[in-house]
Amino acid sequence: MSPADTGALTRVSADAPADTSASPAPAPAAVDMPAPDAAPAPDADSRLTPGGPGYRRMSFALFLAGVATFALLYSTQALLPLISEDMAATAGAASWTVAAATGGLALFVLPMSALSERFGRRTVMTASLAVAVTVGLLVPFAPTIGWLVALRAVQGAALAGLPASATAYLAEEVRPKALVTAIGLFVAGNSVGGMSGRLLTGWVAQLFGWRVAVGTIGLVAVVCAVAFRLLLPTPRHFTAGSLRPRVLLGAIRDHLGDPLLRRLYAIGALFMTVFGGVYTVIGYRLTDAPFSLPQGIIGSIFLVYLVGTVSASTAGRLVGRLGRRGALYLAGGTTAAGLLLSLADSLPLVLLGLVLITAGFFAGHAVASSAVSRTATHGRAQAQALYQSAYYIGSSVGSTLGATAYHATGWAGTVALGLLALAGVTSITLLGTRAARRTAATRTA
Repeated sequence: MSPADTGALTRVSADAPADTSASPAPAPAAVDMPAPDAAPAPDADSRLTPGGPGYRRMSFALFLAGVATFALLYSTQALLPLISEDMAATAGAASWTVAAATGGLALFVLPMSALSERFGRRTVMTASLAVAVTVGLLVPFAPTIGWLVALRAVQGAALAGLPASATAYLAEEVRPKALVTAIGLFVAGNSVGGMSGRLLTGWVAQLFGWRVAVGTIGLVAVVCAVAFRLLLPTPRHFTAGSLRPRVLLGAIRDHLGDPLLRRLYAIGALFMTVFGGVYTVIGYRLTDAPFSLPQGIIGSIFLVYLVGTVSASTAGRLVGRLGRRGALYLAGGTTAAGLLLSLADSLPLVLLGLVLITAGFFAGHAVASSAVSRTATHGRAQAQALYQSAYYIGSSVGSTLGATAYHATGWAGTVALGLLALAGVTSITLLGTRAARRTAATRTA
């Protein structure tokens, strides 16, 4: 995949034929004003490749950035019962500590993607992590639930610079044949960060309380952020663009006008509504009777995320066998089966239900997200940013409504919300199937 395939508004000059009997002509000067990340653009062959200089440093740096981002983003999710108890807050009020963070990210991912076009990917990622980890060190001292939610909203907005910039950086600095592997390492960091953050906070909170647990995540994120900045190679292929609202708004308008992209955005949001609701509320369910599990064990439940890593990595083969819509039907059905199993008052069945929910969600998310990149013919960075916005809006909605439903009617209410969202996924996929059949019939007529 070339830089253009990501939708990043970059310009890389093609090499002009040179007279071999004369000295090579100097490269034409860039017409854009220099940006903090800008450097003279060398030959495209100097882009990073596995085994080459700088590739391992770059991969490890972005892996650490992914760990820091998602450990911070979901740092309170496994701790909600303790936050409710400490701050005398309902499940719905405590869930806003998750919803505010993901909502802030959803709202700011598009503006951050635009800033990275002008000021550079590394600059935006570094500034984002710096602000996020600073706020992370303040979060444990929040005196009230209102202050805690406000700090988490700022933290989520700051973290939006990472998903907005990381893939564009990779597309510009890594050779196309190595790009999938490089992005895979970044995504692995996201998964490890989300899982390890919840796991670590669970055990630390059991011993020292939720404030110490969140502070520990903040310190881990500081280490990751410093290492990221020291390790990430200086960009060599970035060319600054201007902040052109007309271009950005034109791409957004085109994407939102595409019926298939609209369906994919809605599917991503609905899948995340299920996932956000389940994992926000599961801590309350497992601390209540008949389970009454300690906080450390509840944090360990998030090891189930490893199942999602496997299902996401096999989504491509699933699409190859069943097609995109067939894969979405299977993912939705698997998630629904997991929700129904989780209604049982048997811990093994609840855990099996979480396995199915996680496997189905990650498969559906991987199918929808990859389809966005294939569907968008231009402005792919903006197309993906819109998907991420919808995705994290779904997380915020699921976290809030899932917790509210649990507070009102118990776990059955959270499950009902998830099943309703999955009915939406099925309905939207059916619309896509009918649209595809009409298109095929028109072509054969």
